[in-house]
Amino acid sequence: MQSSATVLVYSDDANTREQVRLAAGRRPATDLPPVEYAECATLPAVLARLEEGGVDACVLDGEAVPAGGMGGCRQIKDEVFECPPVLLLIGRPQDAWLATWSRADAAVTLPVDPVDFPDALAELLRARLSVEA
Repeated sequence: MQSSATVLVYSDDANTREQVRLAAGRRPATDLPPVEYAECATLPAVLARLEEGGVDACVLDGEAVPAGGMGGCRQIKDEVFECPPVLLLIGRPQDAWLATWSRADAAVTLPVDPVDFPDALAELLRARLSVEA
């Protein structure tokens, strides 16, 4: 098992980024390594951070402005080689079809649920880390 996993969190709202960190905690599941967070408030910052490499999963806020996480997800799936899995935060359950359009690997609704969110993130990290091993 690697020593840590890096999760990129994108939202223009600092409170949303904090909800993500608090819900997942230092370790979203006991079988995973500790998580380090890379926070981004703009889509250009997300693209720059992904270019650096070493990101194991992305959490994108579908409600972010001016560049939403749904369009951002679709963009990174097209442009980033071996794009990490994406967990999309959506405003309503009815927006799940938009998450599918954006090619997100999973979606959960806002506000961040302290049970559903870490479970969804853990599934993405397990899949990514088992492929890298």
